[in-house]
Amino acid sequence: MNRHRTAVSILLSAGALIAGAVTAATPSAAADAPASFRQQHAQGFWTAERMRGATPLDVTAVPGTARTPVATSASPTRVAPTAAVSPTAFPQPGGAWTGGGAVVKTSGRVFFTMGDRTASCSGDSVTSANGSTVMTAGHCVKYQGAWHTNWVFVPAYNNGAAPYGQWPATKTFATDQWAASEDMNHDVGLAVVAPQNGQKLNQVVGAQGILFNGGYNKRMYSFGFPAAAPYDGTKLVYCSANSGKDFLLTKDHSLACNMTGGSSGGPWFQDFNEATGLGTQVSVNSFGYTFLPNRMYGPYFGNEAKAAYDKAQTA
Repeated sequence: MNRHRTAVSILLSAGALIAGAVTAATPSAAADAPASFRQQHAQGFWTAERMRGATPLDVTAVPGTARTPVATSASPTRVAPTAAVSPTAFPQPGGAWTGGGAVVKTSGRVFFTMGDRTASCSGDSVTSANGSTVMTAGHCVKYQGAWHTNWVFVPAYNNGAAPYGQWPATKTFATDQWAASEDMNHDVGLAVVAPQNGQKLNQVVGAQGILFNGGYNKRMYSFGFPAAAPYDGTKLVYCSANSGKDFLLTKDHSLACNMTGGSSGGPWFQDFNEATGLGTQVSVNSFGYTFLPNRMYGPYFGNEAKAAYDKAQTA
């Protein structure tokens, strides 16, 4: 996929996932492409009305001929959670999370400006050295060669309300591979958010653990705020199933899940505890194939994702 034109389409409507792919060429690889972006914000930009009206952003894809394999032979690297009753349906193809627990506060919606429009994704607060790191998808920080602006994280978003505040990013990051050529194998993005009222993000909402090079075929839970029909972006939604591995375009994880646009960047957990809402994050919602409905794909967190995470958590 690197250095090749790839059939990728982006969902920019309030409807369900499109039935046919409208193709767009990804940028050609650039070895010196910066993998981070310093954010600036307009005070009071994200009103409740503007958040409700943000376009759900998602990516769908069709198979291409070029692939960039993900190395999976490295030793696992685990970071433990720092955060302090649930549904038991397993598998779950997509439904509102009513169980409470830490995931309700660590998960949230992401809002940003993309060109001349406002858009939304999902994200998750993860354990980090700076206590201020949000994990999301690469296309939720940069897409088609341009970094998104006015980037904020709203944990526990509730229909225009921000019960734990809006957390503007001071800097956004992506894997080197996504920054250079938007390689779908490495669709991983992060943001470092500014403290609010003298407190860091982890102090206010907690943080989930994270694991790199953890392998495939796990019992997985995925969360996000899908905003395209039949969802409306007002609720935290989850899917749960035994995951597999993509055999078409990427080396991503694969999960039976009907979440739609706006869920991109939401966390995938293994070792998820329904009673506490704590898990170990190993991926994010990334894309779906237009001809394979009700299935979500998420990048493998390998050495490339860990490198991006390390840059963000020490920024």
